[in-house]
Amino acid sequence: MMEAWPTVAWVLLLLTAIAERLETVQARDFTMKDIVLLHPSTTPHPGGFKCFTCQDAADNYECNRWAPDVYCPQDTRYCYTVHVMDHRGDSVSVTKRCAALEDCLFTGCADVAANGHQVCSSCCEGNICNVLVPRNESSAVFSSTSPLVSSGRRLRPAALGCIISIIICILTAGRA
Repeated sequence: MMEAWPTVAWVLLLLTAIAERLETVQARDFTMKDIVLLHPSTTPHPGGFKCFTCQDAADNYECNRWAPDVYCPQDTRYCYTVHVMDHRGDSVSVTKRCAALEDCLFTGCADVAANGHQVCSSCCEGNICNVLVPRNESSAVFSSTSPLVSSGRRLRPAALGCIISIIICILTAGRA
């Protein structure tokens, strides 16, 4: 019986050494360096963003549910949404896509007399900012998080005052 204990002790010692060696080989927590090495760029270009995208989906849920998870092209900056509703306000179709500034100049709602539908469009700036659809004039807007005019092309206060004066003259000339 005494002879078995030295063998058990050796086995325990051997298992302890193996366990200690396994601890040093086990996975560690990711560091920022590891993440950068695995994912060198999270966007395909600086300022990359995503929009919900669909073409003539039945409603907003169907559009967002099946929207592909891809980045917008570099020449776009906004997310554009067109929502067509019937006379009761129920969705007829939803279209969402990435858009350039030129596509976002006319937002709002319009009635289509031929079929009684209402069409509302909106644009927004930001990553997947077009999660909702415009349903009326208050939500059919162009929302931008940055100035539309670059800082180098700002109107000077004197020029702005001159423009306001011209507009006032034009408006009051029609009353005379």
